[in-house]
Amino acid sequence: MSDTSSFLTECDRRYLWHPFTQAATHAAPLLAESARGIRIRDADGKEYLDMVSSWWVNLHGHGHPLIAKAIADQAAKLEQVIFAEFTHRPAISLAARVAGLLPGDLERVFYSDDGSTAVEAALKIALQYWRNVGKPRTAFVGFDGGYHGDTVGAMSVGRTSGFFDMWQDMLFPARIAPFPATWDGDPEVEAKEAHALTVLGNLLDDGQAAAVIVEPLIQGASGMRMCRPEFLQQAEKLIRASGALLILDEVMTGFGRTGPVFACGKAAIQPDLICLSKGLTGGFLPMAITVARPFIFEAFLGQDISRAFMHGHSYTANPLGCAAGLASLDLLLAPECTQARAAIETVHRQSLDRLAAMGLIQRPRLHGTVAAFDVPNPSNSPEGVIGSRLKRKFRTRGLVIRPLGKVVYLLPPYCITTDELSFAWGEIEDVIKDVS
Repeated sequence: MSDTSSFLTECDRRYLWHPFTQAATHAAPLLAESARGIRIRDADGKEYLDMVSSWWVNLHGHGHPLIAKAIADQAAKLEQVIFAEFTHRPAISLAARVAGLLPGDLERVFYSDDGSTAVEAALKIALQYWRNVGKPRTAFVGFDGGYHGDTVGAMSVGRTSGFFDMWQDMLFPARIAPFPATWDGDPEVEAKEAHALTVLGNLLDDGQAAAVIVEPLIQGASGMRMCRPEFLQQAEKLIRASGALLILDEVMTGFGRTGPVFACGKAAIQPDLICLSKGLTGGFLPMAITVARPFIFEAFLGQDISRAFMHGHSYTANPLGCAAGLASLDLLLAPECTQARAAIETVHRQSLDRLAAMGLIQRPRLHGTVAAFDVPNPSNSPEGVIGSRLKRKFRTRGLVIRPLGKVVYLLPPYCITTDELSFAWGEIEDVIKDVS
């Protein structure tokens, strides 16, 4: 490590507070110097393959020139403007394009800054909707293991994810239904789904639920727990019968991660509100949107400001983020990207099947470009210990992979080649053999 790198690392230890990290025991973070495509280069020139899209945000690879140019061009014209007083072309264009890709009549776009606030906005919209129509409902229903962000409302409906025990006193009550997590060859999947639907029906029976929120097809932070489209379709029927609104948290699953542009398309369900972020700008800038159906928006119209949605932030609909989002959509909707996502899914499928046949992994599961499995734990070591050991070993092999306990997952940028992805799977195989 160079003297400059050592100095910067020491400054990091002195001044910075990293997220989701125990600073007393965690290894020093890598000092990123540059990145291109799927490769991140540290200050000493070593390259790492970004197999988690830098926390699931980087759709098309680092430093994509089309997105970088769009941001630069926009910065020369309009970098920021108060959105309560102005509108602008990038915000209008991005809203229209996203609405055109969503199912049904999802078309009213509310901009915010990250996934947590997109969810927070959806929860507040749902609660105020019922008050505005004169039929107050105050209960929210989430699913066991759901993670929706770290603002108070998002934490409340994700209270069973295991991330928020320290803040239980801050959270409002939420009703929690079982999530029928499944995997390849799961013999109990139908029984789990039936039980989950029974409990969900009971939670909705009193007609007090304002909304139900769910991560469609994949619960991300809780361990890439996956469910079948059939379950979501049956759950939607119960929600509709109860009158509650359906909120889909597609912060991670949106923009092609599960195969189609949005997971709700693969699941064949129609939300009333949908939350999008992460891949929205291709990983360049923080931005999020909450999209509502017209009947919800119309309930906020009137002559009294108290009916309006009094929510927002200083950088709402930032023009640079909108420009990045438009460029990212251009890339996403190109035939080459569709082909690339299909190729990623094929390599994932082949690799999961191979490792499962060798007995090296448990509970293999796959939706689109997201592959996951559990690492066997014959010694019953704490999951956190297993995850830390795996992450260290992956790092020594030049792979950026952040296991969720004993769960290893891959969620690479779409620019990855089949050779690069196959190489990563080979390295994973070697690490699992070493650890076990």
